[in-house]
Amino acid sequence: MLWLVAPVLLEQMLGTAVWFSDRLLTGHYLDTPHLAAVTLMAYVLWLVWGLFSVVAIGATAMVARFVGAGDWATARHVVHQAFVVGGVLAVVVTFGGIGWGDRIVTALQLRGEAAELANVYLINILPVVPLMMLQTIGIACLRGAGDMVSGLVIMAIVNVVNVAVSWSLVLGLGPLPALGWRGIALGTAAGFVVGGASVVALLLRGRWGLRIEWRRFRPERGYIRRILRIGLPGGADMLSIIGCQLWFVSLINRLGTLAVAAHGVAICVEALAFLPGSAFQMAATTMVGQTLGAGEPRRASRSALTALLCGGAFMVLAAAVIFPHARFLAGLFVRHEHAHVADLAAPLLRIVSLAIPALAVTMILNGSLRGAGDTRWPLTFSLLGMLGVRMPLTYWLAQHTVYLPVVGITVEGWGLGVVGAWYAMAADLHVRALLVSLRFLHGGWKQIEV
Repeated sequence: MLWLVAPVLLEQMLGTAVWFSDRLLTGHYLDTPHLAAVTLMAYVLWLVWGLFSVVAIGATAMVARFVGAGDWATARHVVHQAFVVGGVLAVVVTFGGIGWGDRIVTALQLRGEAAELANVYLINILPVVPLMMLQTIGIACLRGAGDMVSGLVIMAIVNVVNVAVSWSLVLGLGPLPALGWRGIALGTAAGFVVGGASVVALLLRGRWGLRIEWRRFRPERGYIRRILRIGLPGGADMLSIIGCQLWFVSLINRLGTLAVAAHGVAICVEALAFLPGSAFQMAATTMVGQTLGAGEPRRASRSALTALLCGGAFMVLAAAVIFPHARFLAGLFVRHEHAHVADLAAPLLRIVSLAIPALAVTMILNGSLRGAGDTRWPLTFSLLGMLGVRMPLTYWLAQHTVYLPVVGITVEGWGLGVVGAWYAMAADLHVRALLVSLRFLHGGWKQIEV
């Protein structure tokens, strides 16, 4: 497990370093509207990544299962079909973003200068979406085969390029022009170009028994159907979370630029606790898939529980650091003139610190179920938590008045602003942690066929 976790954790840390870098750059050299825009764009990029994860989740589970069974030829075939589906999806996302990008920003309730900045960012990112697809699906297939190192190396190069280009173009270092906000977008785009090209180069040479050949990129309905049968529920789970998160952030956008900026800073600091869970989640996915493929369901259970115990311990430790130092950590991402942003972010961090154990259970056990190909139940739990708990509570706790369209009346809310929204998020995490624990203990995931 630790062999699988270590490179993924390092990869996640590098990715978060870029996230931190963008916010440091924005918070110290640009203004509050830029912080609001970069927060929303992080969610939009997460949405695009989630769309490609529909394919990546199915490909990871199938590659892991066939590798565990020693069927490398079929595993390689799955990789080709995953790229075929991903290519179609990338074209749809790119042209859809070009035609509807500004409407998406408007629908998410971002207004004024922040909305204009978000549109500028989108224009610079959309052309490289196909390369983002290659990076996401290629690394997912390699992880299914047990190769966690290639993703680490590729992401290290991607992140160095991203940070170097962003800082150089924002500040105008050397002979380069000072492009300000546009420089951050171009830095992100440059990273995706390098990442996608690196994955293709690696798989053309062959890595961990996986290799792509141009002549094999012919659509085959049987394999595509199997990938989507697993990936659609898993991807729908992820997309439902992302979609509800976008709905969630649209409600925060209504509370003003300050609330959005504070929300973005708090999310960034929260990543310190999120990272270990993400790494152990991916390790659990690979281990459960391979052990079930080898016909060892009891070992699959032990793998999942070991990942939860170790990953949960790391996450709780991070939460123990964040809670007492919330104001200091938030203050690192803004300059002195924007101290009010850090003041508002601090209570948000204290709220989420108390919900970190529930987040650990939700993340790592969901990863275990996905590795088994059991993707429908996590989708159900996500919908129940987000739609049944988080969103209604956000309306009630965050706003002063709440309109109920079904009955046509307006009722009083608590008016806690963004703090109320984060209380709602914490309640959602606890409900989902309980539900996914019950599914895991039930054991039905061990009989899923892929």
